[in-house]
Amino acid sequence: DLGDLVGDGFDLALRFGHPQASSLVARKLLDLRVLTVAAPAYLERFGRPSHPRDLQAGHRCIQFRDPATGRAFPWEFHRGRRRIVLDTPGALTVNDAGTLQSVCEAGYGIAQMFALANDPLFTGGRLVTLFPDWPDERFPLYAYHPSRHHVPAKTRAMLDFVVGLVSG
Repeated sequence: DLGDLVGDGFDLALRFGHPQASSLVARKLLDLRVLTVAAPAYLERFGRPSHPRDLQAGHRCIQFRDPATGRAFPWEFHRGRRRIVLDTPGALTVNDAGTLQSVCEAGYGIAQMFALANDPLFTGGRLVTLFPDWPDERFPLYAYHPSRHHVPAKTRAMLDFVVGLVSG
């Protein structure tokens, strides 16, 4: 819930996920790639799933709680126009990306996380991407501000800065 952005004194909010009906202006900044990953230690202990459906039996999946619903996000896998949505067995549910990463890296279970800023985890071998043949799932990041007609210069400058960061 974005709450009362204006009443609370905020000029701009950034939020992951698809926009909901609101009087706020929503501007998509980027689509982040979603990866399904595990630590080598987990794979040694439980084996490597060969297909997303393998996650529904015999694997520990670390869920991420959707703040809007209070429930875990469903796991999706996209390849071109093909889409699989799974209700994976949740061994643990977290609401913090850092905790998700740490628990997964420690070998507790399989997780879905954004590719953004996680590249050192993969190049260093601390996490392994499980389904490279399902590469097309994306999750958006939006900027919200109160008005399209009277955007303060500081808000416009911040938006331009963020757009420059994510597009460069």
